[in-house]
Amino acid sequence: MKTILVSSAGRRVGLVNCWRQAAADAGIGLTIIGSDLDPDMSAACRIADRRYPVPRCDAPDFIDAMLDICRDNAVDLVVPTIDTELQVLSRNVSRFDAVGTRIHVSDPETIAIVRDKKKTMEVLQKAGIPVPLTADPQEVAAAPERWSWPLFLKPRGGSASQGLEVVASVEDIRDRYEEPVILQEYVNGPEYTVNVFVDNAGTMRCAVPHERLRIRAGEVEKGVTRHRADLDELAGRIVEAMPGLRGVFCFQVMVDPDRGPQVIEINARFGGGYPLADRAGAKYCRWLLEEISDLPSTATSDWSPGIMMIRYDEALFLETA
Repeated sequence: MKTILVSSAGRRVGLVNCWRQAAADAGIGLTIIGSDLDPDMSAACRIADRRYPVPRCDAPDFIDAMLDICRDNAVDLVVPTIDTELQVLSRNVSRFDAVGTRIHVSDPETIAIVRDKKKTMEVLQKAGIPVPLTADPQEVAAAPERWSWPLFLKPRGGSASQGLEVVASVEDIRDRYEEPVILQEYVNGPEYTVNVFVDNAGTMRCAVPHERLRIRAGEVEKGVTRHRADLDELAGRIVEAMPGLRGVFCFQVMVDPDRGPQVIEINARFGGGYPLADRAGAKYCRWLLEEISDLPSTATSDWSPGIMMIRYDEALFLETA
């Protein structure tokens, strides 16, 4: 019997269902716990076996609250689902190890890179991985003639497609922003997410690209899996460039018609579109369960292209009286 804690579970009902199916397929008994600021208002927490409230991940008592849940429930694995909790969890892995809980998170050095979009671009560029030219606004404003306009502005530590802007000219660059931002070359073309699994030894076992046909609130609403040898190669090169990556991560790629694939972002966690990769045969949840259960791995790079996901809104009805 294993117990996992899905942190910041929110609306991740699809992910919870993937874990349940993975356990059934592997013949592993599984208890799923959900945590969130307000778990009673979280659909994923509501369908979990148990649910707990926790403080915000930047609160000083967040780690203690998570440790209490793990200790009281003999949690085997914590699965973070939002970018903002990755750093604090990665820095406290040893405290969770002490209570017998593994955190599904990469090492602190890797998290520090992927949580900073400028650092991410610098590390990838140094490794020869194609990325858009990236700079701070001040650097661009000092030499605007070196840039092809328009440019793309995004927060250095942002996620969920928040705070994105198109900057048409140097006159549109503001003197001050509410948070650190970067400017990037504007790249066009189809956008892909590549969901990747790296085993506990650091070996990439599978990479599944899906084309993002339509996006809502930063997550794929309609997508389709596609075999792309070039994106599979990019996944391997990213793992080589960031050897601290572990477990499941995803990266975004724009396939520019003139320059080819350009990596624009890495998320070191389960992406919102992971259920599509799972349905295509990339059973990352099962492979993680096998790891924490000391079972032989069934990890494979065999998955099905042409699987389309079309999401829709569903309601969860609850008795409150």
